[in-house]
Amino acid sequence: MNDYNKLLASLGKLDSLIVAFSGGVDSALLLKAAHDALGENALGVSVVTPYTPTWERQQAKKIAKEIGAAHEVLALPWLPELKSNPTNRCYLCKYTLFEALLSMAKRCGFSHVAEGSNVDDTFEHRPGRKALEELHILTPLLDAGLHKSRIRAISKELGLSTWKKPSFPCLLTRFPHDKTIEEKELRMVEEAETYLISQGYEHIRVRYHDGLARIELPDHELLTLLKTNQFHEIVAHLKSMGFLHVTLDMEGWRPHSNTSNKEYA
Repeated sequence: MNDYNKLLASLGKLDSLIVAFSGGVDSALLLKAAHDALGENALGVSVVTPYTPTWERQQAKKIAKEIGAAHEVLALPWLPELKSNPTNRCYLCKYTLFEALLSMAKRCGFSHVAEGSNVDDTFEHRPGRKALEELHILTPLLDAGLHKSRIRAISKELGLSTWKKPSFPCLLTRFPHDKTIEEKELRMVEEAETYLISQGYEHIRVRYHDGLARIELPDHELLTLLKTNQFHEIVAHLKSMGFLHVTLDMEGWRPHSNTSNKEYA
């Protein structure tokens, strides 16, 4: 694994490092490499917010333990500006999150903060990247020239359980821009996605439209759902959560639809 060894060599030049750790594919490989290169001088920190799914927080703790790395949770409250879900929400969120991590690094004696951007991220609309650049956050996977497919392959070789984990952007992406987000609606979306994941639909988005749940699934899972009677059960369950209507998006799962649809961008 020459790519991984190069990554280790690069990280090994640092005195100490905090890794912004969501428990996703990219941050898991980065934390594994940082732990292998720096040992106790590497720390994974999961920043949790009101729009971070509960199951994601739990998985992050589990995965950090699997890696064997030191791990802490940093809780942040609602950023008032995000309540209205503005078009620059990703920039505002990233800046606040990484500013908090930099303060933690200074307080705890860590010299750098890094996160898991990869080469593929540079081809997409990622407003939060501006915040990373302004705050001088390290991006070791990107600097190593690693694409998502290679990160998954290395993760599999290393035995990381995250190697085939789907991507899950924060819950704010399930709502249209410039819509004031109510706590109840946020929890409805979280509960709906958690329920559908428990039913075996791992690649899932539940978009919220004024009481309507618009479900996105990849083609094969969409066909599976339509071939069974489970959809009736799902509709009943989501309505019991408070949704007025439940629909299937026939365009299917679009993990980056919020980048092509300006309503969600």
